Amino acid sequence: MTEIRNDSANTDSKRFLVVLDVDSTLIENEAIELIAAQAGSLELVAAVTERAMRGELDFAESLKERVATLAGLPESVFDTVRSQITVTAGAAELISTVKAHGGHVGVVSGGFHELLDPLAESLGLDFWKANRLEIRDGQLTGKVLGAIVDAQTKADTLIEWANLTNTPLSHTVAIGDGANDLTMMGVAGLGIAFCAKPIVQEQADIALNERDLSKALELFGL
Repeated sequence: MTEIRNDSANTDSKRFLVVLDVDSTLIENEAIELIAAQAGSLELVAAVTERAMRGELDFAESLKERVATLAGLPESVFDTVRSQITVTAGAAELISTVKAHGGHVGVVSGGFHELLDPLAESLGLDFWKANRLEIRDGQLTGKVLGAIVDAQTKADTLIEWANLTNTPLSHTVAIGDGANDLTMMGVAGLGIAFCAKPIVQEQADIALNERDLSKALELFGL
């Protein structure tokens, strides 16, 4: 599939809602792995992340397991890690082009607000949602606050933002690389697998295997 489903939308419209995953999609990194490197648990965390993104593990449980290894780190670790984050090529162009056509761009992440907030603001995103780490006395406790952003949360959030912006679901685009992005791809007008894991390549509407997010624009008519 190479274009937006247009069952209820004005086919001449160029106004879209684009919702992206963050880790290995909006950015080149897996944020939790950057933090884990500071905790000495990178090897374990990377292995669990890979299995979760392939759909071999429950995402929420795998996140709890990975976050537990971060206990004891000072909250100053976020400053260290932010400087290591690399935004994926074409992300700024994707965002600016969609917004120039009156659309909106949001990201929903299994990662963390502590890293995402300044990045989202700098990129001019309209919406963003992520997990929040528990911090006590200036240290990470190894726990996540509140409900974990999982596959269903991502899908529900896309629908929420579509309603908020009066965008028909047929004019929504979901872009991601991991198994926990498949549910939101299923509710979006177009699901794009971005340099994705095999299960996502197989189930998404279309695959983009060049690490340049601006290439997604032509897939939905911009």
